[in-house]
Amino acid sequence: MSPHQKDWIVVGSGFGGSVAALRLTEKGYDVTVVEKGRRFADTDFAASAWQVGKLLWAPFAGLHGIMAMTPFSHVTVISGVGVGGGSLVYGNTLYVPHSDDFYRHPQWSELADWRSALAPHFDTAKHMLGVTTFAGDGPSETLMHAIADDLGVADRCHPTEVGVFLGEPGVRVPDPYFSGDGPDRAGCIRCGQCMLGCRHNAKNTLEKNYLHMAEKRGARIEPGRTVVDITPIGAPDGSGGYAVTTVRSGSILRRDRRTVTTGGVVMAGGALGTNLLLRTLRDRGSLPRLSDRLGHLVRTNSEAIVAVTAADKTADFRSDIAITTSIHPTDQIHFTNNTYGLGGDAMGLTFGPLTGGRMRLMQFIVATLTRPLRWLSPTRLSGWSRRSVVFTIMQSTDTALRLRRRHRFGRINTALGDGPAPEGDLPIARTIAESALRHMGGYGSTAITESLLARPTTAHILGGAVIADGPEHGVVDRYRRAFGYRNLLITDGSTVPANAGVNPSLTITAMAEEAMSHVPDKAPAAAADAAATPAGTR
Repeated sequence: MSPHQKDWIVVGSGFGGSVAALRLTEKGYDVTVVEKGRRFADTDFAASAWQVGKLLWAPFAGLHGIMAMTPFSHVTVISGVGVGGGSLVYGNTLYVPHSDDFYRHPQWSELADWRSALAPHFDTAKHMLGVTTFAGDGPSETLMHAIADDLGVADRCHPTEVGVFLGEPGVRVPDPYFSGDGPDRAGCIRCGQCMLGCRHNAKNTLEKNYLHMAEKRGARIEPGRTVVDITPIGAPDGSGGYAVTTVRSGSILRRDRRTVTTGGVVMAGGALGTNLLLRTLRDRGSLPRLSDRLGHLVRTNSEAIVAVTAADKTADFRSDIAITTSIHPTDQIHFTNNTYGLGGDAMGLTFGPLTGGRMRLMQFIVATLTRPLRWLSPTRLSGWSRRSVVFTIMQSTDTALRLRRRHRFGRINTALGDGPAPEGDLPIARTIAESALRHMGGYGSTAITESLLARPTTAHILGGAVIADGPEHGVVDRYRRAFGYRNLLITDGSTVPANAGVNPSLTITAMAEEAMSHVPDKAPAAAADAAATPAGTR
């Protein structure tokens, strides 16, 4: 009989955590998933971006929504929060990386033939997430084809691979994916508000597949709990298990403190959450054996975000779902169209004048003063979501940051190092905006931090606890086992060693599937003492 209250505790319920929860329960383990965010029913999601309490995560301000925005010195990070993690807020887009820059990056290329090793797990992830190809020819899709023509890459424009149930709109049907083992679903009504949270049971969030299956098999999910400590029991390498302490999320005084013992821990709080927690625990002395490379090689997918808003007040560039079309101008660059349906007008507040080059703050001030009605009038947001197309540009180029503490008791911030820093002004982004302007009219804009400070914004933060051949080069081994510890795995985007150049959710899922495939089934109770320890050992 296990000496611990749990076999495994999974920290986080996003793509990496949900995979771990399901596969570990299937292998016979007793699993608890700890999630700092709340649990949402479909009807709990925001109908409009003005409902900030349902959309934004800032618990100390009383906001318990699905999206956190975290500013650092060199980047602003957008991440998902809640049971289901990033799947609640992401744009449903699920791609296999195509560039060799990813699979053959020297950080991990010597450890495996990753294109071959991950291929079957990409297939599994696609099945679990219900990946299908979008079909549509509305104004947003027509615009993307026109931009592709302008760029001379008409043959590199294609519909997105998405995780949405595109059945008969609004019609509820028995589980269409897992032979009745999954929940009932309803066909997408094409409202385009996917990134506000799907209120219509059509988006294939993790609660509709991995987490649903895990709970049916006995996993327990504890929402609204934040992990504040993970301490080895007995042996300093964690071979005796761990004590995991949580508090109620948003509690200033860290009330309702609970500690549970477990044989193993899977860190899956997202690249940002895992890095911040592990760095705190290492510096505090709870997990001192973690590699000194923790926080290095933090990736932003080398992203930029620009938008174009039509001047015509009657224009309508909405698409049926959040992201419908992709263009690959080169093997290293990929961009998509993003729309918010009718409920996203408030998102216009996160965009400012399109600036670039030197003295961007001055450009911002001049643009604002010369066009005060465009940038300062409250009426500028009327119809913004309907009239705007946001373009997310992703690259597989080898840029990186690192996370560090500013001083002993200070907050964690970004720093330069480990190669070229991600840029806040991409020439390709301006080229895309200029092309869109020719076809839409109106004006261009960019994420407010890019506009003001040339600081890029990313919704696809990666790395910081990357795969390596040893602790002098990274944080986890080829099997996602943390160097220096036994039964401490990391399965989220923090282990991804290179920029994927595409929306990385499917990659994180496939990599977690591959990691879990190496964990053996739980030994029968009668043979537990003689059985081999789980593959999470090191």
